[in-house]
Amino acid sequence: MGSIWEIDFYSRPILDANQKKIWEVLVCESPLDIDTKADSLFRYAQYCPSTQVNSGWLRTALQEAINQAGKAPIKIRFFRRQMNNMITKACQDLSIPAQPSRRTLVLNQWLEQRMEEVYPQEAGYQGGTNPSVRLEKPLPQRLPDALEGQQWVFVTLDAADFAEMPEWEIGFGEAFPLELAKVSPEARIPGILIFSPRALPLAGWMSGLELAFLRFDTSEEARLLLETGVTESWIVANIKKPQILAEAKGFEEAKQKANGVHFIGVQSDPKAESFAGFWLLQEVNL
Repeated sequence: MGSIWEIDFYSRPILDANQKKIWEVLVCESPLDIDTKADSLFRYAQYCPSTQVNSGWLRTALQEAINQAGKAPIKIRFFRRQMNNMITKACQDLSIPAQPSRRTLVLNQWLEQRMEEVYPQEAGYQGGTNPSVRLEKPLPQRLPDALEGQQWVFVTLDAADFAEMPEWEIGFGEAFPLELAKVSPEARIPGILIFSPRALPLAGWMSGLELAFLRFDTSEEARLLLETGVTESWIVANIKKPQILAEAKGFEEAKQKANGVHFIGVQSDPKAESFAGFWLLQEVNL
């Protein structure tokens, strides 16, 4: 499988000689499995003058990154919806699919590190907070009819169990090294298993969604939501039974203790030895 990249192209808290904000492109490779070494992942950074912020400049910078990496990624993820048109155009010109996604774990950490350690060292640095990206969210969608009514259960695994993940038989999926998410081997990782006679088509559909995270939502009624892309979400289940409500609360608590890390597995039935789909996820606040 080819690599997937995460990119951010946005202004930084640094002013140039004309008191205009300097922009920057950050490119980093997504980890795709549990035993990826974080320091082996490709990275590229380049500042951009405020007068040259356009898709042409970005395309040239991405081409330079591709030259350095030795090959193009199979897709590019980005979390800033307001940069959608510019990023999509630059990627289209390079024939690389671009997808809005919250699955940008390495990029988020790198941005935080640069905010603390790199930008303050630059001439023209302007302190203060960088506003987080708050977006209007559409209402959660119902799952497609073909996927309605699946059985599912809350489960937990020890973090140490994931060391064997490379040996598991998985159809569709994606993971990342747990140390990247600062999860200790002693942690308990919560998740859900979905059982479906149509497990493979379900996992295939989910793999095209840019899975972000699961969350137990009580804002209107108690329900389990699957967050995807940058703002989309899907209602996995409305929760009414007291026992499942208690399990849902336990899932959220365990998720917080595990630094937001959790998982979704898709199997044909509870006795299945393999997974049609398995994703390691992390809820992060962008």
